[in-house]
Amino acid sequence: MTTYHFTAKSRNIKTGPIPVTVSSGNTCPDACPFLRAGCYAAGGPLALHWRAVSDGTRGSDLAALCDSIAALPAGQLWRHNAAGDLPGNGDAIDAVDLFKLAKANEGRRGFTYTHKPVIDNAHNAACVETANKMGFTINLSGNNLAHADALADMAIGPVVVVQDALDGTRADTVTPGGRKVVTCPATYRKDVTCASCGLCAARNRNAIVGFPAHGVQKRAAAAIALLCAA
Repeated sequence: MTTYHFTAKSRNIKTGPIPVTVSSGNTCPDACPFLRAGCYAAGGPLALHWRAVSDGTRGSDLAALCDSIAALPAGQLWRHNAAGDLPGNGDAIDAVDLFKLAKANEGRRGFTYTHKPVIDNAHNAACVETANKMGFTINLSGNNLAHADALADMAIGPVVVVQDALDGTRADTVTPGGRKVVTCPATYRKDVTCASCGLCAARNRNAIVGFPAHGVQKRAAAAIALLCAA
């Protein structure tokens, strides 16, 4: 069973004071190269909270989460999943639960990220595309620049990419396909947060957003990102 936790106002300095959620670890896909090493959410203060949600001692079910989302003011920016992935166990996306979440978000500016496989997985790709069309922004997570190009070619949602640079580094670049990659400004500027930026909530943006490796396992994450690019 998947468990969810809703926080009305994040205290994370990079996220800023917006609502955030966490989904239990069973939602994380095997397709994610950071699943067993390098995951930013698996270390530090967030890890303790995430483990409590994952073992069911903290949090609630999807219905309660959707009630909390639907109660947010119109136009509210919020982030789904400071840890965890889209509804569904492992690589699978649960379409029914995802669309319930997207429906609750109507009129609001929810955004999230997924490492669920969509290339050569028509079901997952259709789920992501539909949710984005419903106004719930799902960013496809690329493992490297070439993978980010492949995801962008699908035209089912915006794309982000893990960069083999460390947190605090601005590493703007261009993909092999010529797409612009802009490093998340909250990773290198103290005056920018998700709350003040909102770039990841923009479904029709042209740029791919890059995230330098961060968290207590950032060196492992950077090494994995470099390996994925090889």
